[in-house]
Amino acid sequence: MTRTSPPAAVANIADTAVAARVRAVVRPKIRAMHAYPVAKATGLIKLDAMENPYGLSGEARAEMAAAVANARINRYPDGGGDEVKAALRQTQGIGNDVGLVLGNGSDEILQLLTMLVAKPGATVLAPEPSFVLYRTLAEAFDLRFVGVPLNADLALDIDAMLAAIARTRPALVWLAVPNNPTGTLFAVADIERIVTAAPGVVAVDEAYHAFAEVSLLPRVLAFPSLVVVRTLSKIGMAGVRLGYAAAHPAWTTEIDKIRPPYNVNVLTQAVVPVLLRHGELLAEQAAAIRRERARMAKELAALHGVTVFPSAANFLLIRVPDANAWFQALREAGILVKNVHGWHPLLDGCLRITIGTPAENNAVLEALSRPT
Repeated sequence: MTRTSPPAAVANIADTAVAARVRAVVRPKIRAMHAYPVAKATGLIKLDAMENPYGLSGEARAEMAAAVANARINRYPDGGGDEVKAALRQTQGIGNDVGLVLGNGSDEILQLLTMLVAKPGATVLAPEPSFVLYRTLAEAFDLRFVGVPLNADLALDIDAMLAAIARTRPALVWLAVPNNPTGTLFAVADIERIVTAAPGVVAVDEAYHAFAEVSLLPRVLAFPSLVVVRTLSKIGMAGVRLGYAAAHPAWTTEIDKIRPPYNVNVLTQAVVPVLLRHGELLAEQAAAIRRERARMAKELAALHGVTVFPSAANFLLIRVPDANAWFQALREAGILVKNVHGWHPLLDGCLRITIGTPAENNAVLEALSRPT
């Protein structure tokens, strides 16, 4: 039977009916929001998402292939992810007395923590600019979001943070350590003051810990309000989508109650323990990225009109004379970076550039050395 498209008039009526139903059902706040943008990077040098640019060794690939081949994809995954948790404890130095919750990337952990505190009138607080999902998730769950501006040099304004905590009594405080998109590494003493002062939970997001070599994870049980959030994405496993929260078991017990029962798939659970056994390779790659970060910071700072902000992550934030023009020049050279101009007043004129391989970084320097 030949299928024909409905007449245009019928299609318009259907579209109008659907739009009316959406307006009637979906909260206005959600309808006013925008989806998180993910740029297409086919054919481009991809330096916009803070991924590890290095691949796996042949040995690691072979072990991963065997693990995938033996995965029982006809069965649901282990709901608790016990083998993954055991591998994380062994390789990340997490004691058996620390609670662990696994997520489909750390994004899901962020969502679960926000959901956990979503009571009427509750407040979420974070420095700004920081990871946009902190605000997005708070607004999606009808929570009040309070952003505390960083200083002009993108350092943490600890006095303003403490004053905001005293004034708003937040249920949840977010601290990205190092911060995204600035790369700033907040002082541990300041983090401790915030953790001590906050009346609710303080989530320290350590997505970039491998490049900062600073972590509160070993001390997670020393503070009753502290939850440390991590992801494997930045160290070379962005595609497997695994994040986790480490905290006192009293916190992780509550988070587990709202976690979907099979949120970490069979293939991820098969692959992650294998890859974590190659910790030496991952550490070498992180060290290579740190070396390239230092080289890139020096080379970029030598370009006319460029300001490079200090970074403890696997990216650099730079301020240029015309962010839109420089972004387009890089795009035309086949390089995709993140244009953060317009995200926040403190990011005016800024681009965020992920540290790639030496060849990829050289391509950035060559493109930016040309007149725009």
